[in-house]
Amino acid sequence: MSKLKAIREQKNLTQEELSERSKISVRTIQRIEAGTEPKGHTLRALAQTLDIEENLLQNDIEVAVHTDEKTIEIKEEAPEINYSLIKIINLSSLLCIVLPPLNILAPLLLMFTMKQRNNLARQIISVQMLWTAMAPIVFMLGIFLKLGGPFTLILMILIALSNVFIILRNAAEIDRNKKLYFKLNFSMI
Repeated sequence: MSKLKAIREQKNLTQEELSERSKISVRTIQRIEAGTEPKGHTLRALAQTLDIEENLLQNDIEVAVHTDEKTIEIKEEAPEINYSLIKIINLSSLLCIVLPPLNILAPLLLMFTMKQRNNLARQIISVQMLWTAMAPIVFMLGIFLKLGGPFTLILMILIALSNVFIILRNAAEIDRNKKLYFKLNFSMI
């Protein structure tokens, strides 16, 4: 049984209902359930409609290597997601809250050392990259308003607290629903 069919049936949806909700044709859904791997827009639309991670719909990758004597099959499975490690990667950004470039470096290093190179870890780092790019812009806009020294200090504290909120809210969502609350529709890494 295909992954899409299993998830669709678990959510008590017919192919027609899934087609209507996802705006993907019934024929495409039938092809995917028959073994075709979804890609691009189709993959994103189905994952979003079913409220699951995209990698859950992707099939295991199989490669057949032909030699003169025999055929060797190499099967690579989708990476296993360890949600406790994902939460640690997310919370590692808190350690470097005052040095914004390090709030990207710490989770990035942990992602590679803990072998969690999945979409969730990439999204955590992408969110931190976006925050790191936006924080100085907001700070500079605050300075250009020339509201005085106390305002600048308050603005710096608010910028840092916004990142703390993003990190803690994502950690809570990972605990509850195994996904991120703050995420991007694209990955920067």
